[in-house]
Amino acid sequence: MIRSEKKSSYWRNKLNHLRQDLESLNQDALEGRQAVELDQSRVGRLSRMDALQSQAMNNAIAERRQATLLRIEAALARLNEDEYGYCLVCGDEIPEKRLELDPTVSTCTSCTK
Repeated sequence: MIRSEKKSSYWRNKLNHLRQDLESLNQDALEGRQAVELDQSRVGRLSRMDALQSQAMNNAIAERRQATLLRIEAALARLNEDEYGYCLVCGDEIPEKRLELDPTVSTCTSCTK
C-alpha cells in the first residue's frame, strides 16, 4: 500500500507530528505529576485529596500518552521496513481511511475483532 515515496513521506510526517504533539503535552503536564505535599498544616485535607486525585489522573494520562508514543515508534519502524499499511495478522492492506483515523493502527478491522 505504501509503496510510493510520496505516500511514505506523508505518513512519516503525520506520525512525527503526532509524536511531537504528544511529547510537548507530556512536557507541559510534568507539574501535574509531581509528588503531592502531605503537610496538613500547609494544605487542608480536602485540598490534599483533590491534589492526589489530580495527580493520579495526570499519571494515567501520561501512561496512555506513553503507550501511544510506543505505537508511533512501531508504526515508524514498519514504515522504514515497507510494511506500513499492511495488517500484522493477515497481511491484507489496511484501508487508508482507517489509517487516517489512527495512523498507528497495525491491524485491519477483520483482525481487530
